[in-house]
Amino acid sequence: MTADQTARRTRTRDAGRRTDLSASAGALQLANLTKRYGPVEAVRGVSLDVQPAEFLTVLGPSGSGKTTLLSMIAGFERPSEGTIVLGDRDITNLATHKRHLGMIFQGYALFPHMSVFDNVAFPLTLRRTSKSDIRQRVMESLEIVDLARFGDRRPSELSGGQQQRVALARAIVHRPSLLLMDEPLSALDRGLRAQMQIELRKIHQELGSTVLFVTHDQEEALSLSDRIVVMRDGEIAQCGRPSDVYEEPRSEFVARFIGSAQFLRGTLHGPESAARGATLITETGLVLAGRCTGSLRTGETASAVLRPEDASTEHPAEPSNAVTVRVVAQVYLGDRIRCQSLFPDGSEGMIWLNHREASAVHVGEDLNLFWPCTRTVFVAADQ
Repeated sequence: MTADQTARRTRTRDAGRRTDLSASAGALQLANLTKRYGPVEAVRGVSLDVQPAEFLTVLGPSGSGKTTLLSMIAGFERPSEGTIVLGDRDITNLATHKRHLGMIFQGYALFPHMSVFDNVAFPLTLRRTSKSDIRQRVMESLEIVDLARFGDRRPSELSGGQQQRVALARAIVHRPSLLLMDEPLSALDRGLRAQMQIELRKIHQELGSTVLFVTHDQEEALSLSDRIVVMRDGEIAQCGRPSDVYEEPRSEFVARFIGSAQFLRGTLHGPESAARGATLITETGLVLAGRCTGSLRTGETASAVLRPEDASTEHPAEPSNAVTVRVVAQVYLGDRIRCQSLFPDGSEGMIWLNHREASAVHVGEDLNLFWPCTRTVFVAADQ
């Protein structure tokens, strides 16, 4: 067999496997989903449509309701109000084992006395799948996570990343309509976590499965997701593509939670709709030009979002906002220098400079900085 024939056969086999495994990918619809614990509403009126084969991440701080939302979808918690529809089935009150879900949690939850093969086979064994089908599906799943040669090993003989991939293989082996992940990478160290983020994205692209991923890690959310849902106090604060949520935050909360930013508060001036361009006059009299997000109106209190990576010590060719800060500390981070600085309103924030720019910066001195107007956004100020 020639190399071309081998490659064609591999592509055909993989395409067949993707079609087979992704055929069950389901759309998820949440309508007015609410969960109360006595007088406390942990989740409040959440409505959301997740498309088949979409990788959607639910992001938020502790207590924002993200895990409670996942628990209701999984069937561990019953909603106080609202409905959950997966594909064409209303699963709101369906038992967990009847929902046809795959689940991965913070702990790998592998059976230490079982081999990798038997761990992955466990969901099929519970479903009384035939031995021949079990072997075929388990080997398919292990191939997808690149662990086919480790089937005879025990979990204790594997690294943390390999154990996480075993958990993933077990979650997809029964071809679920929806794959739920609750902070599955939180137990891994930084380097392994970054590697697993890449692996998860590749596996999702290969399977074409629908994924709902819960995390408090903004970097994970930005690198993995087709869309991000940012939650706050049991509600959706914003939902959109990673670039949209980062570049077009709707509030101080979202801008603060996604990435780093400095906020200068003031009064908005400009077009009545403030949709394209506007001016913000800060409380210290600084005049900033930028663009608005949300439904801000002229005369309202708003905050300018200044991202630290957008700051420059050199005046750019494009229109820019000039802000003078006082440098109070410098931290060497290898690829950049972080300068802790006092802003005109007395607040302390950070800017990131490259090595050439930082060489002319001295602690205790004033520094003129420039933010491009196109990169300056005005958001609704937090109350």
